[in-house]
Amino acid sequence: MPDINIRYLSGPDVEALHLDNDEILDAVEISLAAQGNGETVIEPRTHLIPDETFRGHFNVLRGYIAPLGIAGVKIVGDYIDNYKQGLPSEHATLNLMDARTGVPIAIVDATHITDMRTGALTALGAKYLAPTKPRILGHIGARGTAYWNVRLLDHLFDFEEIRVHSRRPESREAFAQRLRTDLGKEITVTDNWQDCLDGADVLVEASRLEAPEPLFKTRWIKQGAIVIPYGTMSTVEDDILESVDKVLVDHWEQCLVGPFGCLRRQVDRGEMTRETIHAELGQVVAGKLPGRERDDETILLWHRGLSTSDIALGHAMLEKSRRLNIGQELVYA
Repeated sequence: MPDINIRYLSGPDVEALHLDNDEILDAVEISLAAQGNGETVIEPRTHLIPDETFRGHFNVLRGYIAPLGIAGVKIVGDYIDNYKQGLPSEHATLNLMDARTGVPIAIVDATHITDMRTGALTALGAKYLAPTKPRILGHIGARGTAYWNVRLLDHLFDFEEIRVHSRRPESREAFAQRLRTDLGKEITVTDNWQDCLDGADVLVEASRLEAPEPLFKTRWIKQGAIVIPYGTMSTVEDDILESVDKVLVDHWEQCLVGPFGCLRRQVDRGEMTRETIHAELGQVVAGKLPGRERDDETILLWHRGLSTSDIALGHAMLEKSRRLNIGQELVYA
């Protein structure tokens, strides 16, 4: 048997790669196009809750991207109280394999990947679904994915106004300061949801509630906006589907799995079905179905996270690490 080595990319290695905004967006956009063209396999995520008292769970995501010839499995822990120990709420590991042989190729610290790919999916959703020249971004939440949401959205649209809010004052102030430094523009910090979201052109909700609570009021959504709510617990009101013209998801089968997500109740009650959604985002990226067709369309995108986004971004990091000789080679066999 030939020697088999695995490239290991640690958290510091991933940071040293310094993927820029366009590298991140390009990798995820390629994976969405592959999905829309029927060139992926996406297994709906599974959940593991070790103990209710730990206030956390694991997600296991599995997928395959034919144009890359790569399969992958990501395991990510999501623990709501980690901030009390100075830890991120999410820690993740990604395994990449040669899809033809099953041979392991790489092990990647996917904590940053999880944040980046989520932000990329939010931004790419807006790229295809936002109104022309959106001016105002309203963003709820300050966890890891929130930074990449705002950074990549602003990279695409260069907003005139960015508003942010999160539950803890110290969290939202630190988040805003990081954005001011990195984006070079003023960030408005609000102490309530309405001042953050009301009348914005792009509304993103990435909150960390302990239980579902209808804090996101339908009346704040102005005609023509793009709404992207993906917090773990639902924050939307029951009538939100009545206020939008189109609903898109990242992967329909994943909308049917688990107790989490913004439109969980609507799916469980049969008010939202495969027939009532407009499309999966990949179908729009691949040009199979239209995205936004009029500036007065109000559109909702619910994304739950795609294994293929993780795999594509991990693959981009793997390729760049080889060019820059970053990471370690581990003997496998």
